[in-house]
Amino acid sequence: MVKTTKIITAPAPETEIGPVRNYTEEQQAMIRALREYADTLLLPESDPYHEWELRWLNKWDTIPRYMRAAKWNFEDGKKRIKGTLEWRREFKPDLIPPDEVQIEAETGKITLNGFDNQGRPIIYMRPGLENTETSPRQLRHLVWWLERAKDMMPLGQDSLVIIVDYKSTTLRTNPSISIARKVLTILQQHYVETLGRALVVNLPMLLNFFYKGISPFLDPVTRDKMRFNPDLTELIPPSQLDADFGGDYEWEFEPKSYWEQIVEHCGIAPDGTRVNKEVDPARETDEVEDKLADLQIETSDASDTTPEPEQRSHTVEDDGILQREDDAKAISEIAAAA
Repeated sequence: MVKTTKIITAPAPETEIGPVRNYTEEQQAMIRALREYADTLLLPESDPYHEWELRWLNKWDTIPRYMRAAKWNFEDGKKRIKGTLEWRREFKPDLIPPDEVQIEAETGKITLNGFDNQGRPIIYMRPGLENTETSPRQLRHLVWWLERAKDMMPLGQDSLVIIVDYKSTTLRTNPSISIARKVLTILQQHYVETLGRALVVNLPMLLNFFYKGISPFLDPVTRDKMRFNPDLTELIPPSQLDADFGGDYEWEFEPKSYWEQIVEHCGIAPDGTRVNKEVDPARETDEVEDKLADLQIETSDASDTTPEPEQRSHTVEDDGILQREDDAKAISEIAAAA
């Protein structure tokens, strides 16, 4: 089959977006209360970052994600949203200029392409293709891709998939534990409830030591989303899965074409703002209220009850290692890969 350099920008036609989030009346009231609290923290309109902060708060999934992450503890939800607002003001993740991080993308060590069987965009990480020395720019590069994955999400989807391929990875190319911890902090504290699945393949024995360094920082909820050496074809439509991982998508990475396609599709301007996608806080406020109004009110808990295909975990050391230990090890490697 002839390879293509064209990226996939939409889920397969037969995809049903999920999981569907169902909230009780009490939970919806807490979502609204947290939004009211967040509004009291907003930067003044005179601040240049005000419109971008408001844009983020107005996204239909922002406030519900923080309440779910807080397990519906309102005070914890307030603490979490305040912490992320402060981080975003300093890091400005939605305003990273493409040119700032493009050099990090030249080998394809992180790529965004395709969607899983529930419409989640897929981020591929290939640590073996590392091309730069450890620096803050590597973290900004990762965050740039998290933001682009958010841009790619279809209506109703609020999470993504990360696939880490450790093929050809060495101790030299694998990031340090300190970088891995910073990645975990960003994922678990500032992109809460955004990781839908984390899938690790081709994990070499020599990288197992990362588990000991990272395990104290693992969120059990995040750990439960891990799969170690799964059958990717059970989770991703063949037409959306890279042929290197058993799919039918014969994609060839060409740095210049790929970067241009991503920047154009997501509408990113040279200064990191948006092209022909003006920030309209009033319109986005209406949209988020409409989205919340459409949420089905249930008396059951709002946790994700959508069943996932049963996965078989292959042990690294011996058959006596428990599945949960494999998952914990996998999340440490996800962090290390970035």
